[in-house]
This record gives sequence, structure tokens and C-alpha cells, in this order.
Amino acid sequence: MGKGILIGIGIVVLIFLNSIMYTIPETHQVVITQFGEPIGVLKEPGLHFKKPIIHQVNYFEKRLLEWDGKPTQMPTLDKRYIWVDSFARWKIEDPLKFFQTVRNEISAHARLDDIVNSAVRNQISSYLLIEAIRTSNRPMLTMIKIEGEKLAEVTKIEKGRDKITQLILKEAAPSTLEYGIKLVDIRIKRINYVEEVRKAVYERMIVERKRIAAKYRSEGEGEMMEIRGKKEKEEKVILSKAYREAQETKGKADAEAIKIYADAYSKDPEFYSFLKTLETYEKTLGEKSTIILSTDSDYFKYLKSGLRQEK
Repeated sequence: MGKGILIGIGIVVLIFLNSIMYTIPETHQVVITQFGEPIGVLKEPGLHFKKPIIHQVNYFEKRLLEWDGKPTQMPTLDKRYIWVDSFARWKIEDPLKFFQTVRNEISAHARLDDIVNSAVRNQISSYLLIEAIRTSNRPMLTMIKIEGEKLAEVTKIEKGRDKITQLILKEAAPSTLEYGIKLVDIRIKRINYVEEVRKAVYERMIVERKRIAAKYRSEGEGEMMEIRGKKEKEEKVILSKAYREAQETKGKADAEAIKIYADAYSKDPEFYSFLKTLETYEKTLGEKSTIILSTDSDYFKYLKSGLRQEK
């Protein structure tokens, strides 16, 4: 029974201590209220005391918080209707004013929706679309010159996307101070055309890419024909040179053969005449051949001499 009483007393003491003590983490700050009315602000981390029941501790973040807006449709200065998706980083600079005006982060987001979206709309509608897209006047790497056509001149930007976001922050930041909120940064996450314009832009991009592809194909076919022409020309030159060398070699060989034959036959012309006549007989006379010639013809010279020897 004694132990139970001690445990009960211990629990009561813990409850009492919990009701009079509280801790503030390094990432938070608090607003102390008494019957719903703020009576003080504490930002220093550590252990602190309060009056039980009477005082209420309200914790608020010290760290940067995120605001991510919904895509909003708006026109640019050149009447291009686009969707702009932006985001921001903010912090609770004055927790007392924050508590008195918006009380919590959900209500703060509602205020930021109005303030930031209004500033984005005002600035975007004051500049051309290209100003919101590009950040500098550096040359565009994707621009390709098509033969016979002039490249479209890209409008030079005066501000650019980075400076426009700075102007948005400059316009929106003062309006958030009345809620104890400090806007740290605003950025444009994405810009896109409205559906009707986007389809037309995509179609124009497709046509442009097809023209560029046709240009490359035409250049490729031209180079192919040039290479093929060079190949055929070189082939003809090589064949002509080879034919000439073959003919020269053949002519030299024929000349050498004729010389050899001439040297051989010049030693005994009568024997050469005899061999050639025999070759003629072999080619012209067959078993059933009939030839009518004069007996004085040289064709029968060796035949007649052969007949006289037989007699």
C-alpha cells in the first residue's frame, strides 16, 4: 500500500511539473497566451516555466517553410496566355504578429496564395514572354540555319527571368510583413502555354524539325552522289591504267615472241615455208574435201614434189 501511494504521489508531481515547465527546441519559437491573449514571446531554446492552466504555449517554426502555389493562367505583355507555376520560401519573422493575424501555417498559405500570385501576375503581364523564359542574351545553341532561309532574329531581353523573379519578390515581400511573415525567395518553377497555343507550338516545332531533317537528308544524298561519282571515276582510271599496262605487256610479249620466231625461222626459210604449208593443208583439207586449183599453184608445190618422188 505504501508503494502505491508513492507511485501516485510521483505521478501527481510529474503532472504538476509538466504543467509549469516546458522546453523550446532550437527549431521553434513560442508565443505565451493567457486566456487566449498573447502576453509574451520567447525565441531562446531551453527549459522555461509557466503558470499552470492560465498560460498556454503556442509553438511556431524558426526554419524556412515552403509555399508551393498552383499553376495559374495569365497573359504576357505580348498577349501570350501561359500557365505559370511558382514556389517560395518563407519564415515566421514576428511570431506575435503571426499569431495575431493568421495563427497557423494553413492560414498563412492562404494569404501567400493571394500575395504571391498577384505579384507574379503583375510582373509577368508587364513583360514579353521571352523575358520570362530566358535569363540572358547568350546565343541559342538549337538554332540551325537552313539553306535559302534567314534565321529568325531572337528578341533581345532587357530583364530576363531572374530579374523578373527578383521584382516579384520585391513587390510581394512588403505585403507579408503585416502577417509577421518574411518572404526569403520566390522562383518560377515552370512556364507552359495554354492547351490551344501549346498544340500550335508543337505542330510548328514538328514542321521545323521535319524541314531540318529534309535538309540533312538532302545534304547526305548530295555527298553520297559525290562520293559515288568519285568512286566511279577512280574505278575507270584504275581499269584504264590496268588495261593500258596489260596491253603494253602483251605487246612486248608479242614482239618478243615474233622476234624469237623470226630468229628461228630465218635460219632455214625453206623449212619454215614447208611447216606453214603443212599447217595450211591440215586446216583446209579433210577426208571429203574437194579443191579445184591450177596445177601451177603454189598450194600444190609440196604435193607435186611428193608425187614425183613416189614415181
